[in-house]
Amino acid sequence: MPTLETMTEKQPYEVLTKHPGFELRSYPAGIQIETTVRGDFVRAGNLGFGPLVRFISGNNRANQSIAMTAPVIQESAGPKTHMVRFVLPEDMRESQVPESLDPSVKVIKVPKHIAAAKRFSGSWDQDKFDSEGAKLVSELLTSGLETVGSLYFARYDPPWKPGFLKRNEVLIRVKG
Repeated sequence: MPTLETMTEKQPYEVLTKHPGFELRSYPAGIQIETTVRGDFVRAGNLGFGPLVRFISGNNRANQSIAMTAPVIQESAGPKTHMVRFVLPEDMRESQVPESLDPSVKVIKVPKHIAAAKRFSGSWDQDKFDSEGAKLVSELLTSGLETVGSLYFARYDPPWKPGFLKRNEVLIRVKG
């Protein structure tokens, strides 16, 4: 019998190449919703989740529910400022996304891009992500790949899943 986790749509991507410690992926253009929050790294993830889940639960001008997808993405814009994003379903077009009732929730278009991704398990904390992010950047430099923008983080699993089973990733765009 399928579980909630196996039924959740995942952001599509194509693995281009596998390297020791990371893989290069091609992501298609897509639509995401985003909110910017202030707080420490872990608190920001929790603060950002609320407005986004309310939006997909129908707190929008159309009272439209939208399926939850994975991953939840978080990117730091400073020590206390973070963007938290939900990927909208692959078949949803920008014209189909209802207007938000919450001015902090924005719809963003994400262009097609190449990203390097490093997968790891464990809890969601800043030290773990900083450590894994530093490893990814080092591996990319060693491989001669040039990064674009900032590191961002992806959580694929619900909070109640045991840490050793959780799928987390650190990603960064690279020049294609």
